[in-house]
Amino acid sequence: MFQSAPQIETPRLLLRGHLFEDFNVIAALWADPDMVRFISGVPSTREASWSRFLRYIGHWRLMGFGYWAIVEKDSGRFVGEIGFADYQRDMQPSMDNMAEMGWVLSPEFHGKGYASEAAESALAWADDNLQRQVCCIIAPDNVPSMRLADKNGFIAQTDTLYQNSTVRLFTRPVKKNKQ
Repeated sequence: MFQSAPQIETPRLLLRGHLFEDFNVIAALWADPDMVRFISGVPSTREASWSRFLRYIGHWRLMGFGYWAIVEKDSGRFVGEIGFADYQRDMQPSMDNMAEMGWVLSPEFHGKGYASEAAESALAWADDNLQRQVCCIIAPDNVPSMRLADKNGFIAQTDTLYQNSTVRLFTRPVKKNKQ
């Protein structure tokens, strides 16, 4: 399955594989307390961001799916990240054999519709390419992410615990785009 992230173009964004040159901006993004307030509440160290960065690339190589870097086409600026993963999370209910979708955008890009634009394109790719149901987990206080999930067809299943924090598990019905 050894592949790289396919490039996806939207009207304003480019979703592409991560490059080594992205690492410093990724480390700064994940170190931002405002950005991680709903994800763990704990800013990431450079070491943790490096591990995350390598997981993104490893997912594509081993699983055939993963995360994209989101880049603003007009400026070339790094907006955030979006994609699918299998993190082998130790939680109930299990997400085994599902593709967990996630997204993070730098706070300076919030409110521009970029998350919706990127999510719609990533999910269209998933509909054509994934043989797994897509799910996501969101902190119940993260209203913008829950709105994005709802807008993209995710259905809340249950509140559960992950690493001693309450998260809401969402699933999305399997869809297949017509070729």
